[in-house]
Parts: sequence; C-alpha cells; structure tokens
Amino acid sequence: MRYAMVRELITPVNNKYILNLPDEMIGKTVEVIAFEVDSKEDVLKVKPTQNIQDIKERYSRYPIISHDNYQFNRDEANDYE
Repeated sequence: MRYAMVRELITPVNNKYILNLPDEMIGKTVEVIAFEVDSKEDVLKVKPTQNIQDIKERYSRYPIISHDNYQFNRDEANDYE
C-alpha cells in the first residue's frame, strides 16, 4: 500500500488556507493537522550526514552477529508438542 503525503510550511496572513490535495487522496479520508513551529529554519534544518568512520566507531562496541548459516525450518516452528 502506498501512502501519499502533503507537507507545507506556511506563514498565514489570515485564518483561511486552501490546500490542494494529490489525486491519490480524492475520495479517501485524510487527516489535516496544523500546529505552530518555532521557526521555519528549525524545521528545515537537516542534520549533517555521518561519514562511514563515525558509524563504524559508534557500532564497533556491539558484537558482530551473522545470520549467514541460519535456515528457517517451518516444520520445527509449527511443532507445538
């Protein structure tokens, strides 16, 4: 199932706003939420991407787990006795 989403950041000049919905939403129940944000800059800030070395250092303290040799046995999983 694919969901469509509309997100708009606006600074209203009055208490009415017209929202154009995509065709995928026509005839469906949609939820419209409006709330105040501190500033447009805070919402649009994207955290800088981490480089691969930072990620390796963060996760190096955890044990390495491999599921290469795992094989699911449906009969064993359904054996309730």
